[in-house]
Amino acid sequence: MNDRSSSSLSTPGARASSRGNSPTTASKSGLPALLMEEAARPSLMDENLVLFKGTANPGLAEAVARHLGLPLGQAMVTRFSNGETRVKIEENVRGAEVFVIQPTCGNVNDSIMELLIMVDALSRASARSICAVIPYYGYAKQEKKTSGREPISAKLVANLITTAGADRVITIDLHAAAIQGFFDIPVDNLVALPLLANYFQARGIVNSDLVVVSPDAGGVARARGLAERLGARLAIIFKRRPEPDQADVIEVVGEIEGRTALVVDDMISTGGTLVRGVETLIERGVKKVYAAATHAILAGNATRIIENSPIEELVITDTVPLPEEARRLKKLTVLSVAPLLGETIRRNYFNLSVSKLFD
Repeated sequence: MNDRSSSSLSTPGARASSRGNSPTTASKSGLPALLMEEAARPSLMDENLVLFKGTANPGLAEAVARHLGLPLGQAMVTRFSNGETRVKIEENVRGAEVFVIQPTCGNVNDSIMELLIMVDALSRASARSICAVIPYYGYAKQEKKTSGREPISAKLVANLITTAGADRVITIDLHAAAIQGFFDIPVDNLVALPLLANYFQARGIVNSDLVVVSPDAGGVARARGLAERLGARLAIIFKRRPEPDQADVIEVVGEIEGRTALVVDDMISTGGTLVRGVETLIERGVKKVYAAATHAILAGNATRIIENSPIEELVITDTVPLPEEARRLKKLTVLSVAPLLGETIRRNYFNLSVSKLFD
């Protein structure tokens, strides 16, 4: 392995990826100003680091590679005629430190299987270390038993990734932070709050009337973190969920009447829960409602539900590729996590602190 010097590394933020598949793509990285100095950034071109992409979100992987100034590794990832995943690593990775970028989205089961097979292929090709970069971690909502005879699927997926041969995992905004403990290997659970806070500050909606709203009790820590960054008040929607992806609002705790609300969550699935919460806020006297989430699954009729809702603007990241219909959604803004992932990969390679990205 090439010698790594941490003394000369000043990790920068960078431009957001513009893949041409979103209504609005913001260009702010949201990383601290310290990290945006490019002059001292060392090149990775001569280092023994290789990036590979899966098929779940190739655009994000390509943006990360551009940020790092590296080409993507050569690999064949296709399907056999019977539907089985076929993987072949088409370059030498012996002794290399490898990062595989593959969120488990879209067809979740296929994406997970593809990741596992890629990791196994790299392990058998004698890669020195393998880091699974999973911007969106599927099955994260199945992290505990809510009744008898249920699985803990998030733990099962963690076991599979570890058994396949991964040495480290990089992910963003796990649905439950405790999922990190499901792994017996290091996990970097990054947060998108700095990107969101940076955007809304630049957007000009941060003022004394702003209140950040958690859509449920489980998201209070996330909402409080954003509220502290924006200097805003905090409110919480308490709800019960009679069926998956459905919610009945019980109560809103916090001063919201006459204010501008910003609802923040880790993911949006069907959009129904989010919109019902927004409608409740409007009924309780909120003037305007903005919404933000890290992972935009936007399943089913989510795009139409959001388009017809009173939400002024929905801000998301590109951890998950947008469905075709969602790309025409005018009130949608996409922030890229490529700079965040790129700098995390760089810091892992040079054995530097990842937490410095969020200081």
